[in-house]
Amino acid sequence: MLAGLFDLARPLVLSLDAERAHNLTVKALASGLHPRCAAPDDPLLARRLFDLDFPNPLGMAAGFDKNGEVPDALLALGFGFAEIGTVTPRPQPGNPRPRLFRLPADNAVINRFGFNNDGHARVLSRLERRRGRPGVVGVNVGANKDSADRVFDYVTGIAVFAHVASYFTINVSSPNTPGLRDLQARDALAELLTAALVARDEAAARIGRRVPVFLKIAPDLDDGHLEEIVDEATARGIDGMVVSNTTIARDGLTDGTTAREAGGLSGRPLFRRSTRMLARVRRQVGQDMPLIGVGGVDSPESAFAKIAAGADLVQIYTGLVFGGLGLVDAIKRHLARRARAEGMATIAEAVGTNVAAWADSNP
Repeated sequence: MLAGLFDLARPLVLSLDAERAHNLTVKALASGLHPRCAAPDDPLLARRLFDLDFPNPLGMAAGFDKNGEVPDALLALGFGFAEIGTVTPRPQPGNPRPRLFRLPADNAVINRFGFNNDGHARVLSRLERRRGRPGVVGVNVGANKDSADRVFDYVTGIAVFAHVASYFTINVSSPNTPGLRDLQARDALAELLTAALVARDEAAARIGRRVPVFLKIAPDLDDGHLEEIVDEATARGIDGMVVSNTTIARDGLTDGTTAREAGGLSGRPLFRRSTRMLARVRRQVGQDMPLIGVGGVDSPESAFAKIAAGADLVQIYTGLVFGGLGLVDAIKRHLARRARAEGMATIAEAVGTNVAAWADSNP
């Protein structure tokens, strides 16, 4: 019943200012007024990566639950995992409003939030209240806009959240914090990853558990720069990668007026760019490194395509804005049916089955 009410309410939500609609959705989830996934996931969809059990490979991407307010509600909706954040050491308001724009003709969104969040202390208090509950909840960490030492900000995030995070994502790829993407330069990235992984290992000695660390990269890298980043990440011992963040490109958009807004573009127009990059990363790292594919997933077919291009796990966010919550179950049903139709015993067998075609496709 609640799922039907959410679907009925979606046109009204889409008529509101985009950021207000987002905030109302989070409040509804926090209040418990949301549908719940009644049926257990098909066992074929389960993945075990590191020491983490994912009941299915579909997760909510960072940016939706910035402040760790509703991770358990997201899991109850049927997601296999949820990623909160990006969280910075000190609270910050982000960029001036308006800063979130829908492009309905393109099934896309532009945002320039700028890491608006409540800061480590408040987010930590929320995550500590859910300790002991089941479910994979990752923490996406970033740096304050005015930080004098951005590497220190990331290190602090890992130290603070290690005992409550299932995994970490190091976000150096948002286009909305000036200079942040400079941390993707090889020397800067080497310094950051070295410090972050030392912090992770020090936390492991303290809490008795080694928390996996992923690196989230931008989709706007040329092939040479991408290869350098992946080389550096693997050399430093990163556990996995998230491919990719939003793009500053505006190729082929129908809504030319809104397209002029500054910020990162997500949604359907990002799918091809991010999926090609995902496949190129998979080809470079081989089959063993876990990869999370994100960018432009808005249908069951596009979710399977991400997996075939090399993703162990898939994240979604903008696709839900236009497709509704029913998309979660639709994707999971399709993944199970498609895998079975192709004679697979588990969805893991689909990972990377179409790498070559995607990696060699035109940008």
